Amino acid sequence: MGRAVVRALAADGLRVVGIDVKAHQGGVVCDISDPQAVARAVRGIGRVDVLVNNAGILSNNKSQDTAPEEWRRVLAANLDGAFYLSRAVIPGMKQRRWGRIVNTCSLAAKTGGLTAGTAYSASKGALTSLTFSLARELAPFGVTVNGISPAYVNTPMVTEQLSAAQRKAVLAQIPVGRFCEPEEFAHVVRFLVHPLAGFITGEIVDLNGGVVMD
Repeated sequence: MGRAVVRALAADGLRVVGIDVKAHQGGVVCDISDPQAVARAVRGIGRVDVLVNNAGILSNNKSQDTAPEEWRRVLAANLDGAFYLSRAVIPGMKQRRWGRIVNTCSLAAKTGGLTAGTAYSASKGALTSLTFSLARELAPFGVTVNGISPAYVNTPMVTEQLSAAQRKAVLAQIPVGRFCEPEEFAHVVRFLVHPLAGFITGEIVDLNGGVVMD
């Protein structure tokens, strides 16, 4: 999903910098659960007009099988990192009175997780609330904050972390009958960061093939 977003935004003429805990060509290595590391990384990048918080890890364990260490690890990656990165770029966006923040939320925030575990579902629910909070705070400064709630994107999180039986059961619940493609997710990001999307803020865009309709 991150690679698809990088390709899409670069095609639109943006200078794109990826942040990952692992080294990638042209990217910045950073543990986003470390606020000091995030601050250093953002200072090194410089001006940021668009932030896409897409880092995340999956846990399928339900409450009784979720160890305290796993709970903290999932929340740190899925929620803390988005907060630290947003906090680091907000001052510049407010000063320029323009900015776009897009958070990768999840259908699990609404459903409690069809297959996802307790920590993952809770982290995405909290990320949705963070989206609302930042959107209301930053709206007067020309900065929009929105989220995208995908369900079962065709990535290793689905192909490798769900069994064949789980994938079959999930597909049976998706009215369009297939998984979302990363490029479809990236297309929604492109829309939300476009200058003409400036009247949309505090919105969570469902991208779930009709699993939940509201």
